Amino acid sequence: MDFLSDFLVRFLSQLQSPTLGFLIGGIVVASLGSRLSIPDPVYKFIVFMLLMKVGLTGGQAIRDADLGAILLPALFAVIIGILIVFIGRYTLCLLPNVRTEDGIATAGLFGAVSGSTLAAALTLMDGQSMAYEPWAAALYPFMDIPALVTAIVLASIHTGKRRGTAGKRVRIWPIVQESLQGSALSALLLGLALGLITQPGAVYESFYSPLFAGLLSVLMLIMGMEAAARLKELRKVAQWYAVYAFVAPLLHGFIAFGLGMIAHYATGFSPGGVVLLAVIAASSSDISGPPTLRAGIPSANPSAYIGSSTAIGTPVAIALGIPLYIGLAQALMGG
Repeated sequence: MDFLSDFLVRFLSQLQSPTLGFLIGGIVVASLGSRLSIPDPVYKFIVFMLLMKVGLTGGQAIRDADLGAILLPALFAVIIGILIVFIGRYTLCLLPNVRTEDGIATAGLFGAVSGSTLAAALTLMDGQSMAYEPWAAALYPFMDIPALVTAIVLASIHTGKRRGTAGKRVRIWPIVQESLQGSALSALLLGLALGLITQPGAVYESFYSPLFAGLLSVLMLIMGMEAAARLKELRKVAQWYAVYAFVAPLLHGFIAFGLGMIAHYATGFSPGGVVLLAVIAASSSDISGPPTLRAGIPSANPSAYIGSSTAIGTPVAIALGIPLYIGLAQALMGG
């Protein structure tokens, strides 16, 4: 009983954070019909700044880290990314009125990673003084790329069977290349490389780090308004997408949390690192994933997978998932 009450107190306190407040504020403003808008170039610049900061942090940490400690969490990230797509393929895709291509694309987007959700988690954890390995953010591509590749391969196999060309070979490298060239992953990897190779301490401390929380609050406001707008699109497709988008982030996060705890006891992976692994599993790509899937699964309906992710998946991952995993880690591991 003490465990449950302690967990609930911690969970409710997370919901009062300013990061989540801006997300909810954006949803409310858009729902009331406000014409408030933030230009798309500003949105892209904010995302670039946030992921560069995350990448620089991770790159500097990897330079001084024990690479052996990174291997198991990275392996788990790959497994989770692939597993999420297979879960969607054999659950969502089998439900009434769900086209297989749409279901696979949706699962792929939920297997891929949201840089903004990751940034939100880092801010909340810093506010709670919850320690984590700075390199943990570098687990992003280990989950993101395998998920997108798996989704596109499964969709290609399904399309080939339907058209009678099942033996046609699916080329993997163009899918990986498309993912690596996406704006979000490019910014993160650039930051990682610069943090690893150069000495960016001065510009990091004076420019990137002080702006992080403020830029994130604006991003959460934008995402809240986008979520409210996407709800209209989601109504056009089967209601099962809404059910999946609510349940999937929490389920995926719990799977990752369990594997993270294995890494915690096996290698000393921190409770904060376990939370970050769970958060990136719970997130769904909002930047690099959609264009990759549009190119890789052109027959899929963007209203289904983007609507599911933006309207429901991302708010659930941020407003419920992040506080849930932080509270659970604090209660179970004392993080």
